[in-house]
Amino acid sequence: MEALKKYQEIFHEQFDALRFDQKKPSELYEPIDYLLQLGGKRLRPLVSLMACDIFGGTIQKAVKPSIAIELFHNFTLMHDDIMDSAPLRRGRTTVHEKYDVNTAILSGDALLIQSYQFFEDLEPHLFKEVISLFSATAAKLCEGQQYDMNFMQQSEVDLDEYLDMIKKKTGVLTAAAFKIGAIIAQASPEDADRIYQFGENLGIAFQLKDDLLDIFGEKSAVGKKQAGDIFENKKTILFIKALEKGNEQQIKELKYWYSITAENIDKIYAVERIFKQLKVDLLVSEMIDEYTQKAQNFIEQIEGHKISKDILFEFSDRLISRRY
Repeated sequence: MEALKKYQEIFHEQFDALRFDQKKPSELYEPIDYLLQLGGKRLRPLVSLMACDIFGGTIQKAVKPSIAIELFHNFTLMHDDIMDSAPLRRGRTTVHEKYDVNTAILSGDALLIQSYQFFEDLEPHLFKEVISLFSATAAKLCEGQQYDMNFMQQSEVDLDEYLDMIKKKTGVLTAAAFKIGAIIAQASPEDADRIYQFGENLGIAFQLKDDLLDIFGEKSAVGKKQAGDIFENKKTILFIKALEKGNEQQIKELKYWYSITAENIDKIYAVERIFKQLKVDLLVSEMIDEYTQKAQNFIEQIEGHKISKDILFEFSDRLISRRY
């Protein structure tokens, strides 16, 4: 996407100049720099610039807020990795493994504070509206993370509970990124809400695709432990659908394997076999298509756009069609 390349260039011109490793004390800031240097898709800041552009705003006004969104996202990753005991992030050692847990906690806190500081250049009326949305989003994300941890202790999770969790953990930050760009461009409240709904549903589809790729993605391209969700007993959409469709023996076997907390390669093979027998990948793919379509329906409703909305359709299609 040529338009996306434009946003990437604008974003990275300022983001890549951030050097936390030059700040003191180095023990606090070096881990932040390490995590940011691992790269990543950087999708959320780009969609904020995209939304600002679509509604005719000045893109440069949205750059620092887009950096704030990316810093906040990385803060959540640093702390999530601790809670998940994850050894890898983007194919490299996680911060808490490379340094230690206490360092990762404190560096994550510092990264959170830094994210808020990147909103400070906004005009007062924009600052108030953006910070209100951003703080509400942060609170919902924490709720989603807590539900995710709760589910690991539950033998079953129903579909509505799971969808609410991933909406809060993934959907709302994507939605907020779009809406912040729209607010900075001074889009109408109605259009800002529509692009928020677009982002929220696209974020849900994105997380469902992540769940699917954890098991069915291209093995060589995954930058984290393959089948990590099974290792961690995460009740993802694959598990939920398997319980819905499985027979008595399959359900009993799934619950047995998900009661084991130690890493066990036999567990991975057994759970994957049941998922494949029940063709849960096809069921989840249908849900991904459903939420992608929901998202794209909101594009159609946007009224006050200044440039073609085709970029939103293309972006959502490419995001959901990824294979890893």
